[in-house]
Amino acid sequence: MTSIKDVARDIEMSTATVSRALRGLRGVSDETRERVMESALRLGYVPSPSAAGLASGQTRTVAVIVPMVTRWFFAAVVQGAEEVLRERGYDLLLYNLAGDATARHRVFATSLLTKRVDAVLVLSLKPTAEELDRLGRLGRPVTIVGADMPGWATVRIDDRDAAATATAHLVSLGHRRVGYIGGATEGVLDFTAPTARLDGFRCTLEAAGIAPAPELEQDGEFTIAGGDRATRTLLALPDPPTAIFAASDEMAMGVLRAARELGVRVPQDLSVIGLDDHELADYFELTTVAQPVQEQGRVAAMQVLAALSDGDWQPTQVILPTHLVVRRTTAAPARQPSSRRRT
Repeated sequence: MTSIKDVARDIEMSTATVSRALRGLRGVSDETRERVMESALRLGYVPSPSAAGLASGQTRTVAVIVPMVTRWFFAAVVQGAEEVLRERGYDLLLYNLAGDATARHRVFATSLLTKRVDAVLVLSLKPTAEELDRLGRLGRPVTIVGADMPGWATVRIDDRDAAATATAHLVSLGHRRVGYIGGATEGVLDFTAPTARLDGFRCTLEAAGIAPAPELEQDGEFTIAGGDRATRTLLALPDPPTAIFAASDEMAMGVLRAARELGVRVPQDLSVIGLDDHELADYFELTTVAQPVQEQGRVAAMQVLAALSDGDWQPTQVILPTHLVVRRTTAAPARQPSSRRRT
């Protein structure tokens, strides 16, 4: 394989001069640059991206820290970011925490990111003060997706407002007994969305004069299976809900599966609304609050790329809009709730 030393030897120049010419740096005459390019082409020399990165101080790589890469939401955000980065000639280095506290510590509390990446994207985590300090000391652009972090570049939706929209839709239809299926508000990964969405749900009910009932709030783990289990718990109550707001479409799909197996008709007996507008939401005819998932990844990638190219760039906080999508899983409650089939 032809090396840069072969090119330098061929035209009797130093490897430093050849390297500067190949990378388009200043201090090299046009005549010299032409000789270098002609020799490199004739000898079949292909520059190594990693070697060029070492010489320029850039790796052309962006790290993405993902809580659970197998989850649809995170995979969609990563896809959006990767599309933008690939177009600009950057690679994506994925750090999948997989819900593991050890993995989170290894990424944030060690030098794992140092000298390996040009920028960092953090998905749906709220870094601790210590983690923010370490990210700051990297000296590289950082964008946080899905969390409100003043002073840092962020991209997110208003989770509280999105949950309020979903809940208000059910209330406007006449539902007073509304169940909620969300996720744990505390844990190793410290997601911000579960707390904000639960708050939006409760506040909207209270504004409508409906007192939130603790027994109507269940943890669905943001999975289809979790939504299924939570629904069975809710429908087994002596006074089950007439509607359920699932804080993700995947949990809402679990609601639909449980309702079907229990003989509870949707929406005649039970209204169901989700949040996301998952790619399968239309297939299930699911009413939901849509959020631009891939767009969050694209905007986050554009933020760090802008920071890398502009020395005067300042961190910005971007909130992308959400909107209600009404399909066929929500309707006014039945006139005689007691006639519903229950388990």
